[in-house]
Amino acid sequence: MTSLNSTRSITPADLAVNNGPKTRTTPWPARHLFGQAEKEAAMRLFDQAIESGNAFGYNGPEEEAYCKAFADWLGGGYADAVNSGTCAVYAALRSLDLPAFSEVIVPAISDAGGVMPVALLNLVPVPADTGKDTLNITAETIARRITPRTRAIVVAHIAGHPCDMDPIIELAKKHNLRIVEDCAQAHGARYKGRYVGTLGDVGAFSTMSGKHHATAAQGGVVFTRDETLHRRGRQAADRGKPFGEPGAAANVLAALNLNGNELACAVGRVQLGRLPEIVRRRQAFARQVIDGARHLKSVTFIDAPSHSESVYWFLVAKFNASQVTVDKATFTSALAAEGIPAGPSYFHCPIDWPWYQNRNVFPGGLGYPWAHDPQNSRAFTTADLPNALQTRETLFPIQMHENCGEQEARDILAAIAKVEAAFGV
Repeated sequence: MTSLNSTRSITPADLAVNNGPKTRTTPWPARHLFGQAEKEAAMRLFDQAIESGNAFGYNGPEEEAYCKAFADWLGGGYADAVNSGTCAVYAALRSLDLPAFSEVIVPAISDAGGVMPVALLNLVPVPADTGKDTLNITAETIARRITPRTRAIVVAHIAGHPCDMDPIIELAKKHNLRIVEDCAQAHGARYKGRYVGTLGDVGAFSTMSGKHHATAAQGGVVFTRDETLHRRGRQAADRGKPFGEPGAAANVLAALNLNGNELACAVGRVQLGRLPEIVRRRQAFARQVIDGARHLKSVTFIDAPSHSESVYWFLVAKFNASQVTVDKATFTSALAAEGIPAGPSYFHCPIDWPWYQNRNVFPGGLGYPWAHDPQNSRAFTTADLPNALQTRETLFPIQMHENCGEQEARDILAAIAKVEAAFGV
């Protein structure tokens, strides 16, 4: 590992990108998300199926137990396991029973699965810009997009940093708007002591294997404290079955099969029990890096607001161009060559994608939901999102997980210091 005390004499020729010695010569540690306990939970389910002769399915005791544990973890309410985070957002929105062709404000920066469900429900997605030096939307940027057609807001807590929710909630109440929280990257994050996912009308979680806790390979959860929204969400996730409507005919609405299953939830129950320790270790690691970087000039780490607790799905680094002689792409490439999992940016902007630009949501090329009222259907481009565009120039991610430790923190700091010294002004 390069010594921080030696960085003053470092030149570009010393960088790994130029065939110099790497800061980190060993691979980044594996996460080891799944262990013996998850294996045993799955095997118990298979053993029961073999012994009884009955295959396990869905909506059984494992799913019921997982959903109860999930709701209890968030302080009480209703949870429904589904088969992906995308489907969780879809079912959450469907539970709101919004009029077709309504506008729904969505994040400028988000995973595809956090925005596509809006258009697939024949609702018009309207992007709100991020705040300055953050990947999250704000009440101020949301307010600029509200029209008489607006009915809901999708709020995503990107990188595990909570959005500033109180002003958003106040704005939503003023305009009679519903809030869906996309918590895919923020399991266990808190805003003023309250868990994200409990602050809006309904929360959507992804539980795929890259997230803080997982229901095996893929999965999701819809959470709410509103019994009516829970009933509608379950109906939307299970082909319109009449949950909560005794005596109703089968399939009370047209919907897809988005169900979770017993095997996924058996794994998820174990994972949920591990989540507090996973969050604690991520927070401890992030603190080492963020606090240790205060002396650096080229990079500043963006943390959650002081009234919030992030769960750090990745580290958000800000590139300070005035302190070096190269651009961000060159800097981050050099950092990655030193053995640090740094990316060039986290600019995932749904309105940049062909499905949005070409209005290609439903078969036949009819352009719905925008084509319903072309005169009032606003077209947005990234030029309408100046803060988000700025993040592409200034912010970049460094990947991390709960199995990263003191050595990885030291290596991140040493690598940044080395690249900074080589390219310093």
